[in-house]
Amino acid sequence: MKKTYIVLFLFIVAYIALIPHFKNNMERSPLKLGYTPHGKLYRASLGEFRWITGDYLAFKGITYFGNKKQAVMNRQFKNIEYFNLFQTIEESIMLNPYNEDAYYFAQAAFTNIGHAKDLDFLLRYAFKYRPWDFQLPFFLGFNNAYFLKNYTKAAHYFKLAARLTGSSLYTTLAARYFYEGGETKLGILFLRYMIKNSRNKSVKSVYRKRLDALIKIAILENAAKKYKIKYGIYPKDLKQLINKNILTKIPIDPYGGRFYIDKGKIKTTSKLADYHKGR
Repeated sequence: MKKTYIVLFLFIVAYIALIPHFKNNMERSPLKLGYTPHGKLYRASLGEFRWITGDYLAFKGITYFGNKKQAVMNRQFKNIEYFNLFQTIEESIMLNPYNEDAYYFAQAAFTNIGHAKDLDFLLRYAFKYRPWDFQLPFFLGFNNAYFLKNYTKAAHYFKLAARLTGSSLYTTLAARYFYEGGETKLGILFLRYMIKNSRNKSVKSVYRKRLDALIKIAILENAAKKYKIKYGIYPKDLKQLINKNILTKIPIDPYGGRFYIDKGKIKTTSKLADYHKGR
């Protein structure tokens, strides 16, 4: 009984201390995210209220990101509080790892901006609490293969996903990475999955743009392979694909860049608008 009163007292103190913070968040523009409390002491002080606080933080982060739709679409990352956003979602998952929306949003928002390693930790943490959820090892497998280039871990997580779903798809994906890589095709498959299952319209629009780019890269990769089969070498310039009637035109990069070929690999001057920013 005494322990219960102590926990209740600590929660009341923490609640009173955080009232100004939450009030300030409510009163200020939704386009501002601000600092999010975090740490073991903060989590312990919340007691049983950690679950609802985690849900609140997830809602707060997702709402903020949605309000920044235009900046996201234009890849204007300097206008987005990514450090605060990541910390908000991170704390949300730590407080309530059962919340599907939090880790799904994290997967959508952070993989392409240099947070793949941080996300790997968060997804593994959530998987401890949601061991039945095949999406977690699926995301872990894809991130390790596509972003972290750790194909051994990727295969491990795809096999876990296969066991949970009874589907051979993830085993096939793992084998593809060990045998030939297949990054572009896997990226297309993954993005289609994300678009189908994502609940956030802003996130979907970002993924559709990336999907468009990867599909065009796949077209160019296939054309370059046909050229090599026919002439024994890869073309030095993509215009050669048109001159040899393999393609009728060069696809346009949706990010505003220009596709080119470098030692057999299709690249773009936009670098698919990837943005790498340290925490």
